[in-house]
Amino acid sequence: MLTNQNQQSGSLKLGDIRRKTVNVGENELIKTEYLNHSPNFPLVIKPAVKGVDLLAWAKSNRDFLQSELLKYAAILFRDFKVNSIEEFEQIIAAICGEALEYRYRASPRTQVGGRIYTSTDYPSDQSIFPHNEHAYSPTFPLKIFFFCMSPAAEGGQTPIGSSRKVFERIDPNIRDRFIEKQVMYMRNFGDGFGLPWQTVFQTTDKTKVEEYCQSNGIEVEWKANNRLRTRQVGPAILKHPQTGEMVWFNHATFFHVSTLEPTIRDLLLTTLPEEDLPTNTYYGDGSTIEPSVLAELRTAYQQEMVTFSWQKGDVLMLDNMLSIHARQPFVPPRKILVGMAEPYTPIQFS
Repeated sequence: MLTNQNQQSGSLKLGDIRRKTVNVGENELIKTEYLNHSPNFPLVIKPAVKGVDLLAWAKSNRDFLQSELLKYAAILFRDFKVNSIEEFEQIIAAICGEALEYRYRASPRTQVGGRIYTSTDYPSDQSIFPHNEHAYSPTFPLKIFFFCMSPAAEGGQTPIGSSRKVFERIDPNIRDRFIEKQVMYMRNFGDGFGLPWQTVFQTTDKTKVEEYCQSNGIEVEWKANNRLRTRQVGPAILKHPQTGEMVWFNHATFFHVSTLEPTIRDLLLTTLPEEDLPTNTYYGDGSTIEPSVLAELRTAYQQEMVTFSWQKGDVLMLDNMLSIHARQPFVPPRKILVGMAEPYTPIQFS
């Protein structure tokens, strides 16, 4: 997978914050706030007194956090002085259970400890387009966490957006078309671009690749010189398992060649035939997604992004179906780590 555009001209800034009044019962150790210009996204939780340990507090308030996350879709924990990878992974476990291994990969990451990984290892001068994590995959995490060990010298924000609002922005006719046709994802491995299939599937055994694909409805085509092409068809809209609401949840825009930054897109299109592109998307029947539709989808994502500057020790928790995230270019160093939790396989794939 290659880097995507991320035009954030319409993004909101995490500037003025105002407190919201919440009856938190036993949660007098924390205070909750939101953004003036985005009053419901994200929810910001801070310690109300010195010395509050986020791990211990989270263990005692798991139900509260789960309900608040479903309401607000994103929670930023700030000023809790989280310092280590181990503590970050323990916080994930306290809220959601054990962190997940990164499987059926689409972006390069480095495992830094336990099941914690670097955020996507793309060049620092490139942006990453808004997306839901693993939305192309038959099984994906319901929760994704980010931890700021060190912010960038400049830039490097992780803009986030509400999937609910993205859904509302999309023309109902476009939504209906994707409901009817679904989305086809085509991926190619071993052509010198993107991840090799051995990394994506975490095996060098072709039989294991074929078994995984067969069990998940993914078509496999082995090409010459140990290269691989896969095709899979999946839904564009899913029902959230807890809230019951319909959610725009797919990689139709993110994986499409037209969403790549122009220099990378032009290089690929002049180097490879369309069927050999690292990733591309179509309607589920294999027909082309219209450029005007893709442009509208990109606009829907970009207009809902909220941007904030990382602070050392920040932990961001997202409901992966209700929130999208992106990345802005940065001046190194920057160390943002990622953990995923709560694997979910929709009924369409189970």
